[in-house]
Amino acid sequence: MQQGWEELYRQRLTSADDAIAAIKPASRIFISGGCAEPRGLVNALTARAAKLPDCEIVTMLTAGKPPYTDEKYADSFRLNAFYITHTLRESVWKGLADYTPILLSEVPALFRGGRMRLDAALVQVSPPDKNGHCSLGIGVDIAMAAIESADYVIAQVNHYMPRTHGDTFVPLKSFHALVEQNGELIPYAVGHCGPACRTIGQNISRLIEDGSTLQIGMGAIAESVLLQLGNHRDLGVHTETFSDALMELVKSGVITNARKSMHKGKVIAAFCMGSPELYAFIDDNPMFEFHPIDYTNNRRVIAANDNMVSINSALLIDLTGQVSNYSIGYDIYGGMGGQVDFSRGAALSRGGKPVIALPSTSEDGEKSSIVPYIEEGTGVVTTRGDVHYVVTEYGIAFLHGKSIRERTLSLIQVAHPKFRDWLMQEAKKRQLVYQDQALKSDAVYPAQYELRQEVGGGLMVFFRPVKATDEKGLQRLIYGMSAESRFLRFFERMSRFPHRKAQELTAVDYEGDMAIVAIVERDGAEEIIAAGHYMLSPRTGMAEVAFMVADDYHNRHIASFLLKYLIQIAREHGVKGFFASVLLQNKAMVKVFLKSGYEVKIEDLDGEYRVTFTFDKPLKE
Repeated sequence: MQQGWEELYRQRLTSADDAIAAIKPASRIFISGGCAEPRGLVNALTARAAKLPDCEIVTMLTAGKPPYTDEKYADSFRLNAFYITHTLRESVWKGLADYTPILLSEVPALFRGGRMRLDAALVQVSPPDKNGHCSLGIGVDIAMAAIESADYVIAQVNHYMPRTHGDTFVPLKSFHALVEQNGELIPYAVGHCGPACRTIGQNISRLIEDGSTLQIGMGAIAESVLLQLGNHRDLGVHTETFSDALMELVKSGVITNARKSMHKGKVIAAFCMGSPELYAFIDDNPMFEFHPIDYTNNRRVIAANDNMVSINSALLIDLTGQVSNYSIGYDIYGGMGGQVDFSRGAALSRGGKPVIALPSTSEDGEKSSIVPYIEEGTGVVTTRGDVHYVVTEYGIAFLHGKSIRERTLSLIQVAHPKFRDWLMQEAKKRQLVYQDQALKSDAVYPAQYELRQEVGGGLMVFFRPVKATDEKGLQRLIYGMSAESRFLRFFERMSRFPHRKAQELTAVDYEGDMAIVAIVERDGAEEIIAAGHYMLSPRTGMAEVAFMVADDYHNRHIASFLLKYLIQIAREHGVKGFFASVLLQNKAMVKVFLKSGYEVKIEDLDGEYRVTFTFDKPLKE
């Protein structure tokens, strides 16, 4: 307990004007950022601008446009931010404010080590508790290090600041001046989430398993992800920041933190931004713990959370996997933030998944967010080696451990269809893919056809639509089949199945042309063990269908399941029926068709069967 804190409080209590008067010209002044900004102190500081020439103001980010950034105060204050919000971009672009590119986890060391010496710090805190400790509430982040490092610290004591748990408490002796000024905290509302944003959220939700621990940043995409998680269970949170959507998942019981491997039962964060309801919800709520950003964003701490899923947004990604999340050319749009730390931490986590999310185009739809190369001036934040999952509204691309060619194909498949031909041309120009590489530019990957199904012998198989990057997996399947199995499938004694032929099985449009692959996990890697394919004849409305199953997986009814699944998909796309050519000796395949559930017509045509059935003639019970 801090002895005699009441007297100390009275001694250091003063007006905002008097507290600010102690700051000298040419000072470097830290101001708590986000929704924790002490607006009473900021107003007093601005009012004294004439007597404070050439001061530098340091903050993490701003929730709005602070008065000290007005051009009329340019001779007094120059902002230096670690993250540029949309209200400050123009100031930076005009050269009226500065941006310091740095991982937020490293900022506290700048302060404590003296490389960014702070003359003064302006923070906002809750009233002291019975032990004489104030809480930094919703804005611990880099403020704790600023308090510990600055020569002169002013605290605005505000009854509206929540008292939050964790490493948020500061003894009164740490403050040189206290200013009582009450007022509601700055509210924050997430921007509009359109159809593309919602689809991105749906795609990401497929990567999140029950019991996962999440890091989700701010913004529309983050909010969209959370809105898709209503059917998940026992999710945990270890994040840099959060907003109202997370509160709703706590209320609904989706987020319990019960299965976290570290800080079980706790939401861990450095700051939050949201509504007054959110601030009231976290007030004295033991489920929420706030910690300095060099703890929340520490890669070792992040990695200690099993099944850690980090979700971060980006502005651009090139075809090799280089990510920029804060600049396009020389224009700064944001900041490095915690993307690198959380991506690397999640990658080290047991069962972790680092995710990069971005819409496929710019807001006006005129430019692709997936580009052939990173243009001059654009800052690469997350390297090729750090990227795992990339998600757009057109699907999920998994890049980790993939070659440049595989990355290129994966990213073009999740690019906006109107830019795919251009991206493929640019890729060929740079020798990133085969010169004869084929890809259906208007094909949209149908994630709804992904499913896990137990087949014969209790084998769990993942069935999904084929992707362009499955070419090697299909080659391995075919080369692993016996000569007899290959002959039964392809009607020829073939010893080679080159890229030219393999890509014919992957270049589908998912409408008239569809292929489903069956995948099992073996020694931590995915292996394609079967594939089914149909190709529509527009003239007849019928589709030719064919299958192949690895020899080691015969007699598990995989072909039968693939046939019934392809029938379901084909009917949804208006296909009238299937036909197939089957060699006379392939009795097993004939049996598969006879069990299709439809009236099957079989004709013997010079050494092979012609199998035909239409979907309007199911077998009668």
